Amino acid sequence: MTEETGQPWMRWTLYLAGAYNLAWGAWAIFMPESIFRWAGFDPLPNYLELWQCIGMIVGVYGIGYAIAGLRPYRHWPIVLVGLLGKIFGPIGFIGAVSSGRFPATMGWTILTNDLIWWVPFTVILWRAYQFHCRAEAVDRTTE
Repeated sequence: MTEETGQPWMRWTLYLAGAYNLAWGAWAIFMPESIFRWAGFDPLPNYLELWQCIGMIVGVYGIGYAIAGLRPYRHWPIVLVGLLGKIFGPIGFIGAVSSGRFPATMGWTILTNDLIWWVPFTVILWRAYQFHCRAEAVDRTTE
């Protein structure tokens, strides 16, 4: 293992995130009404195509996470973009719930889609930063 591949838990976390996002995206694309029915939306949203588009985006992130899992330290920008989405998503959710446009029952999606990934993604990014700092220090000493 080169150090660039990170620790095994990092790779498996990103592979798991990739599989989760692909499954979630497929669910949103192929059964767009189901989550809204489950969450008690009445009436259902008019533009389910927008939800399907979100599913497509989530699925594409899944591909990115799987690629990042090959070399977490090299592909840290994918992890960073994913973490930012996982931070901004809950902020938007809080705004939607507090304004009454979204039921709080959708909160479980924030837990599984966003919150559980904060710590591992943050640790991966921190370790990638440390890795690149060490690599730069070595480069400076060999010049």
